[in-house]
Amino acid sequence: MEEVTVVAALGFLLLAGAGGSAGDEAREAAAVQALLARLLGPRPAADFSVSVERSLAAESGLDTYRLSGGGAGARVRVAGSTGVAAAAGLHRYLRDFCGCHVAWSGSQLRLPRPLPAVPEELTEATPNRYRYYQNVCTQSYSFVWWDWARWEREIDWMALNGINLALAWSGQEAIWQRVYLALGLTQSEIDEYFTGPAFLAWGRMGNLHSWGGPLPRSWHLKQLYLQHRILDRMRSFGMIPVLPAFAGHVPKAVTRVFPQVNVTQMGSWGHFNCSYSCSFLLAPGDPMFPIIGSLFLRELTTEFGTDHIYGADTFNEMQPPSSEPSYLAAATAAVYEAMITVDPDAVWLLQGWLFQHQPQFWGPAQVGAVLGAVPRGHLLVLDLFAETQPVYIRTASFQGQPFIWCMLHNFGGNHGLFGTLETVNQGPAAARLFPNSTMVGTGMAPEGIGQNEVVYALMAELGWRKDPVPDLGAWVASFAARRYGGIHQDAETAWRLLLRSVYNCSGESCSGHNRSPLVKRPSLQMNTTVWYNRSDVFEAWRLLLATTPALAASPAFRYDLLDVTRQAAQELVSFYYGEVRTAYLNKELVHLLRAGGVLAYELLPALDEVLASDSRFLLGSWLEQARVAAVSEAEAHFFEQNSRYQLTLWGPVGNILDYANKQLAGLVSDYYTPRWQLFVGALVESLVQDVPFQQRQFDENVFQLEQAFVLNTRRYPTQPKGDTVDLAKRLFLKYYPR
Repeated sequence: MEEVTVVAALGFLLLAGAGGSAGDEAREAAAVQALLARLLGPRPAADFSVSVERSLAAESGLDTYRLSGGGAGARVRVAGSTGVAAAAGLHRYLRDFCGCHVAWSGSQLRLPRPLPAVPEELTEATPNRYRYYQNVCTQSYSFVWWDWARWEREIDWMALNGINLALAWSGQEAIWQRVYLALGLTQSEIDEYFTGPAFLAWGRMGNLHSWGGPLPRSWHLKQLYLQHRILDRMRSFGMIPVLPAFAGHVPKAVTRVFPQVNVTQMGSWGHFNCSYSCSFLLAPGDPMFPIIGSLFLRELTTEFGTDHIYGADTFNEMQPPSSEPSYLAAATAAVYEAMITVDPDAVWLLQGWLFQHQPQFWGPAQVGAVLGAVPRGHLLVLDLFAETQPVYIRTASFQGQPFIWCMLHNFGGNHGLFGTLETVNQGPAAARLFPNSTMVGTGMAPEGIGQNEVVYALMAELGWRKDPVPDLGAWVASFAARRYGGIHQDAETAWRLLLRSVYNCSGESCSGHNRSPLVKRPSLQMNTTVWYNRSDVFEAWRLLLATTPALAASPAFRYDLLDVTRQAAQELVSFYYGEVRTAYLNKELVHLLRAGGVLAYELLPALDEVLASDSRFLLGSWLEQARVAAVSEAEAHFFEQNSRYQLTLWGPVGNILDYANKQLAGLVSDYYTPRWQLFVGALVESLVQDVPFQQRQFDENVFQLEQAFVLNTRRYPTQPKGDTVDLAKRLFLKYYPR
């Protein structure tokens, strides 16, 4: 590709969202000052002066911040070319000059007094236009039950980490309802179409319909309210919210209202039958396509305004009806043309997951048909899983379309220590240096958040670095020091061990999905291999426990101690499962009873007790979010059941079983433990009666337990019980491998 074409493609994206008036500058500065007050309190916030000056980025057009001042009696001066840039500069100061730490699990914000001086004025520009955040699935796995208070904290976290491009997809079903009613669908037909709240992400991508629904009227009202507040706050920082657009999927009822409409019924998805999947896709040449697409976008932008970037995914994990390039180009062009009918400045944000998910379908001609159907610079591709399976390399930098190098990292919101930090550290710089690279940003695109915070801290920092971190060992040591509020040798050593083990996965096998036997339906064919030396995890566990006299008062340390204890227990489950399987295959009943008894009747209950000591690991806290989002007891029960289904069976018959597994107190005791007890009992019975173990019969029996958990109405504690340090020590003394 000629370099001039690449530059032209990038130019449009570099200009998108740029500019703004003096009023915008003042608004963004005020937003950052208000963030400071929320983060530090009004009095410490007064020691900072924040300004937004577009001129800082005049030459490059790229977000820039400047730090100066501080020291005895002097205010710290933070200037940014946007509110986001100023917030990122503020975060840099708190992190590197004050040793502070901001994270999902909590923050360490002990400010030195007086505030440290910036020795000489520090100016930093990001190497890329965008720092992107979210995955369509994050909306369901993590955000689904959030209220405004929780959204406000997240948007503050986004601003501090320099995020300037993010999905804002709340409330869209309310807009779709208006459109469908205007088209002549009945309310019952619309109710029948929407999924339940916990499954909306896959309804939005056309994978599912109906499952877990219908959506209550109150849901639409509350989500509209939330979306207005989310957008207002994002825009106040100068972020670009990405709104949804029409991807071509329609309810079956459209064929009743318009009998001549040309639709294709897609194949099933995710082990669901057509009662819940097999969506209807409008033919790109059908006259209803631009009508429905423009109706939706016009209604949406009238309600919420626009920043001109829209997301839509037509073939997410679904094979198109034809592999003909002409069809794929037409389907892509139809989505884009419906956008520009309403907004001539529209840029389409496309999740590039489809290209790597089905590489056997998406050959060069098929990929080229999609990428070439939208004018260069108007299609912005998320290379969604670039840390493990980058697509830009095999598509010649997406054939000239701008792309964002994304780290996906987490699937389903699983717990489990995991990361590819060495690969992540090198990835963005390598993508920038790729021949004729059209990379315009970095991104974090996890399916679920609230875990492995070290991974996201590194990725956020890389959004502002031109080169990789030179020494990840030193970096992770400073991460621990900031997180706990001081340097402690044992804690540093523990983190270096975690870096070289659980956080150093490499190669295409690193999916990030937790497949530990602990959280999977038991069988005799479970895989317990890991890419690291488990002894590193156990030694990190020992070292963290050794630092408890010094660090036990740190909430972040207690969280990490519990998380590493949970990981150690997960490793022990694999060990005892191996003992159980070997004993069964060797027909050693006594050994089977011993190992199975430890696993199912001692270790798992002990793990549940440790998890119960921290509110961040409580099933009760998780389910209470769902209940609080409701306006009646019946609705609370409905929302809670949606949440229980997502954590476990995912579909009515275990369609995507345990995909969104979590290790939460209550879930371990009442879901995972009974499964293991039933499994051990079935193996014992098999040996005693000298009959083969029947996996199919076991699956039928264990499904009854799984379904009973989902349908149960038992309320779980929302307050922690017990002391994390004492309980972790007790588990350690009993199980630490010697």
